[in-house]
Amino acid sequence: MEGTRRGMEMLFFSALLLVEAAHCAQGRFAHKLLNDLMENYSTALRPVEDTDKSLNVTLQVTLSQLKDMDERNQVLIAYLWIRQTWHDAHLKWNKEEYDGLEVIRIPSSLVWRPDLVLYNKADDDFSGPVDTNVVLRYNGEITWDAPAITKSSCVVDVSYFPFDSQQCNLTFGSWTYNGNQVDITMGMDSGDLSDFVENVEWECHGMPATKNVIMYGCCSDPYPDITYTVLLQRRSSFYIFNLLLPCFLISFLAPLSFYLPADSGEKVSLGVTVLLALTVFQMMVAESMPPSENVPLIGKYYVATMTMITASTSLTIFIMNIHFCGAEAKPVPYWAKVIIIDYMSKIFFVYEVGESCTSPFGQMEESESFRQNQKRKLHPKEKPKAAPPPCCPDNDKSAAFTLTFDPCVYCSGGILGCDPKLVWNVEYIANCFREQKATCLKVAEWKKVAKVMDRIFMWIFFIMVFLMSILIIGKAP
Repeated sequence: MEGTRRGMEMLFFSALLLVEAAHCAQGRFAHKLLNDLMENYSTALRPVEDTDKSLNVTLQVTLSQLKDMDERNQVLIAYLWIRQTWHDAHLKWNKEEYDGLEVIRIPSSLVWRPDLVLYNKADDDFSGPVDTNVVLRYNGEITWDAPAITKSSCVVDVSYFPFDSQQCNLTFGSWTYNGNQVDITMGMDSGDLSDFVENVEWECHGMPATKNVIMYGCCSDPYPDITYTVLLQRRSSFYIFNLLLPCFLISFLAPLSFYLPADSGEKVSLGVTVLLALTVFQMMVAESMPPSENVPLIGKYYVATMTMITASTSLTIFIMNIHFCGAEAKPVPYWAKVIIIDYMSKIFFVYEVGESCTSPFGQMEESESFRQNQKRKLHPKEKPKAAPPPCCPDNDKSAAFTLTFDPCVYCSGGILGCDPKLVWNVEYIANCFREQKATCLKVAEWKKVAKVMDRIFMWIFFIMVFLMSILIIGKAP
């Protein structure tokens, strides 16, 4: 039993020694291979056997992360993994001569590299990808994987902000070699999104790739490039809850200024406060948007809302002037009494204290009959007084503003011997009381007109706010 155990231990240690020896041998052969390959190698020239033939470079881009989308400066910042594959005719070997060694990894600075650059780069730093190692195979195939943080220019269309979608291009091509020297092919029909890290603001819906061959004015040779189009859709939840919803709620405060009583003195202040609040929100949106002629959708909504609030504040000032019409104002026109006081007040349910929604004067008639019944109960034997003489103007409605006691006094014979000065004073007091009552009635009519107009404009502006919100937000794609 013990002998078997010792035998197993010896086999295990022998295997470890063989592995170490193999690694040492492989490392020794790799070192020898690198020396042999780099003995007469030059990184200055294209690694082709025939200089008249083009070198094929396969490009594959993986989008790892969207770091930022600067709408104001129209710059897209992305984190990419760029893979370039080509064949080097001068870096081939027979793997049997090097103990079956098929792949080695060496610094990329030791081999020739294609000068593929991002054409629409918007960064001050003109450095390329990171100098990582390349994977070199025995058949001369070189694969270079390098990460890069790119800043590319992107034409941003904010017409439907915050419900907009953007298309940003990433165009890669050789800077010095034309298509007859270095030809670029696509490794995949689109960019790789398998390792994409989700962005909190943008959704990536694809990254299709297209190959273009362009003839520039400087040169007669074709220059191929590969353009990756990043399809982005903005996540609008943040802007809905922080920009649109506050504006929608604030805009509903503007019609409520018509419902606020005019005597409170806060009608105009409410409209101005709402206007200032919307101005602040509009400035926040303008600071993040590029200064272009295309007004964003939310900007149109703000402008329409501010216009509506300005109109409501102006109408509020006009209605307050009607409300505070003094004794010097003219009486309410007949057409205003019929249209506004009689009809519109019933349509918009505007009633004063003591009025009924069915019969405004019903309670007054009931109270008058109640007082007459109580008077009859208190004086059951009292005979009804005789009708006043025809010379008395008490029951004449046309004498509401002129009261003259002299004919009535002397024809009744009750106070024939009274002092004329006393009669004149009583007449003066009665006329003043009637004039004051007429003035109060005129002021009350103007206040009723103002109140009805307030209620009319309140419902009109409520409907306008609702329709405006649906029409503008409904334009979002």
